[in-house]
Amino acid sequence: MSSENFKLPPAVKICVAQLNQNRFEAFLVGGCVRDYLLRQEAKDIDVATDASPAEVIRIFNEYKTIATGLKHGTVTVIIHATPIEITTYRTGKEPMSNLAADLAKRDFTINALAYHEQTGVIDYHHGIEDLKNGIIRCVGNPKDRFTEDGLRILRAMRFASVLGFEIEAQTQAAMFAQKNLLAHVAKERIAAELLRLLCGEKARQIITEYVDILGVFIPDLLAMKGFKQNNIHHVYDVLTHTAVAVSNLPPIPRLRLAGLLHDIGKPQTYHPDENGTGHFYGHQELSSRMAQKILRELKLDSFTIERVSILIKYHDFSLDPKRKQIKRWLNKLSPEVFQELLILKRADILAQNPEFIDRLKVLQEIENLTQVILAEQSCFTLKNLNINGHDLIKLGVKPGKQVGVILNQLLEMVIDEQIENDSDSLTQCVLNIKGIAE
Repeated sequence: MSSENFKLPPAVKICVAQLNQNRFEAFLVGGCVRDYLLRQEAKDIDVATDASPAEVIRIFNEYKTIATGLKHGTVTVIIHATPIEITTYRTGKEPMSNLAADLAKRDFTINALAYHEQTGVIDYHHGIEDLKNGIIRCVGNPKDRFTEDGLRILRAMRFASVLGFEIEAQTQAAMFAQKNLLAHVAKERIAAELLRLLCGEKARQIITEYVDILGVFIPDLLAMKGFKQNNIHHVYDVLTHTAVAVSNLPPIPRLRLAGLLHDIGKPQTYHPDENGTGHFYGHQELSSRMAQKILRELKLDSFTIERVSILIKYHDFSLDPKRKQIKRWLNKLSPEVFQELLILKRADILAQNPEFIDRLKVLQEIENLTQVILAEQSCFTLKNLNINGHDLIKLGVKPGKQVGVILNQLLEMVIDEQIENDSDSLTQCVLNIKGIAE
């Protein structure tokens, strides 16, 4: 894992050169160095320097600068449409700021790396070795690092999930010991890390192993741990089933959130029958309401909250591969939401008892038929009905409520394939409706 093949964007080279020409140090630091070493595209470019924010603004006066975090010493400079965060070295206990002190205050060894084209990678904390071995380890004393910022506990889980790494024992122990620090972290910051964690390749393992930490900000997850379902359709407890379902979903944040919360109401709705078989009547509706509350508390956007709650509400509904039923669902939810519902149902089935995997065949039939209906541009909404309110009024329908009633009646008939969706058939049907025909 060498640095010889770093291909820095021109904007980054300009940034570093300009700081150096003004007799200041400039090093790429943190995640971008880690990503370059992993042969991944660096999403964010961070540069550390001994120049003050005021000096950075002066040096880059011909470029657009944004005071994104002056209290943390950060200025964002836009060079050739590339945003670069330039931060003054983080101060340690030393009276003078320097690169070594800056790196010593970073969260994990794999992020405590610096790079300059002349020096190569600077690694004071064996971060390259931990990268090679797939280890998440705090820089220095884990307790100190987490005390500085409680979000780092969740960040460790996120990196383990996304990179597929293991968390080192002392770091892990400190995470559990100090998990309550997360209760004091801004919900927006927690939500951002959670979404990235859920979309990681090791999300299943992280959910099951670190649920006690996730429970600090989603307490209802704790009741799912070890909760046996006592039902022939299930081979896992509720939490493990949930984690498996999440891992079976595409890494799209709202889908994985729906997977995480789709059964969160099960412990509260559990009712064993006389044979000891577990039932969870109404868990979909309760889970949907609970998900809304949880996501609002995490300050997620209204679109995500609404979409996740709808998917959860209908995830356990019985579906049949019948055109009429599918068109009714397409009308009720929209094609996009209905297709996401089918994705969630597939993940849910894959996380259940494999003896009942045949249900996937039915689901596949529904998916195939849905694509046929959409390709045919079949009518399942008023928008696609080949008659409108103005047409009805011209045919003698009195303006007002009756117009909507008749339009919906016509749509029902088209969905049920009782009449064709063409203007002649629809017009004749309107004329035959009682009160309209002369």
